[in-house]
Amino acid sequence: MTRFGFLSTFPPTRCGLATFTHSLATAMALAPGAAVRIVRVLDAEEAREPAPTPLRADQTVALVPGDRGSLLRAAAALSAGDVAIVQHEYGIYGGSDGDEVLQLMREVRVPVIAVLHTVLAHPTAGQRSVLERVGALAASLVVMTETARTLLLQHYAVPSSKVVLIPHGVHGPRVALPTHERGRNVLTWGLIGPGKGIEWGIRAMGHLADPGAHYTVLGQSHPKVLAFEGERYRDHLGAVIGELGLDDTVTLDDRYLDADSLALAVAAADVVLLPYDSREQVTSGVLVEALAAGLPVVATAFPHAVELLDRGSGIVVPHEDPAAIAEALRSVFSGEAPERPAGALPPAADATWAEVAGRYDALAGGLLAELAA
Repeated sequence: MTRFGFLSTFPPTRCGLATFTHSLATAMALAPGAAVRIVRVLDAEEAREPAPTPLRADQTVALVPGDRGSLLRAAAALSAGDVAIVQHEYGIYGGSDGDEVLQLMREVRVPVIAVLHTVLAHPTAGQRSVLERVGALAASLVVMTETARTLLLQHYAVPSSKVVLIPHGVHGPRVALPTHERGRNVLTWGLIGPGKGIEWGIRAMGHLADPGAHYTVLGQSHPKVLAFEGERYRDHLGAVIGELGLDDTVTLDDRYLDADSLALAVAAADVVLLPYDSREQVTSGVLVEALAAGLPVVATAFPHAVELLDRGSGIVVPHEDPAAIAEALRSVFSGEAPERPAGALPPAADATWAEVAGRYDALAGGLLAELAA
């Protein structure tokens, strides 16, 4: 039996990293001959709770940024397994550019697989240093897109022999999805905050001027956004809707749906809009889930979208350009946009979580075999 230790944010924390880790860890726990233990990364707000949100039976400790004692306990818990899988994102760990993760990795006594969720083309000196040291300490570095692999090898001093591409997983259908008469329902989902570019999507609906089209923005504000600025961004979006007279055209739905309810909401959409401001996002779970659901996607030119939307799966538009977004939506609605050929789902967006878990298991097995040789 291979024992895996995961280090990451984790539900009930609500963020993309927590969702990713929950999906991967759940799939790995279901695999024959595997055991999973979670070391949950808490943010400062969660750590201040009278008793941190109760850990599940498979969660032994929590890592609190800036707490040396919790760091040592986390490292010991990860070392009690056979392989540690560390999710790397600058913003979740303590220290400068999240460099406390380096202290933890030095304490771990088993091979570490570092999963890189952000690979910047233009990092600061600190960000570059942290990622390169993660690369030196890890036994393997997982990226989820060809773009991320290219950026990593071109801009960072990391051993190419350590870099492995394992795509982001997607969920299979959880419920019987109803069919509906196709219309002009536009959907953006996920945690909301500055940088999501929702205001450009709203303004695009004004340019579209189509009384039959409706845009739903589904999701709560990101917990970190709420902690630092409250609902300022959502209030700003409401003001844009009012300014353009789109109260009947745009809905801000602040629910955080469970998996089955989200699947139903996605099934009711006709096109997914990702108007993100980021020029450097190399991984988007929403993007791969939308493609796996068979929906056309209109997205700004962030790297993951440019990589995947090249087979008739959607349309890439310039950033911060509501007129271009409107024209792309108009093309989808009219049927002028190229349709994806049958079976042409991009390879990086068609791997189920069970298949992805199998790839991590095989990677871990190879690392353990090297140690035993």
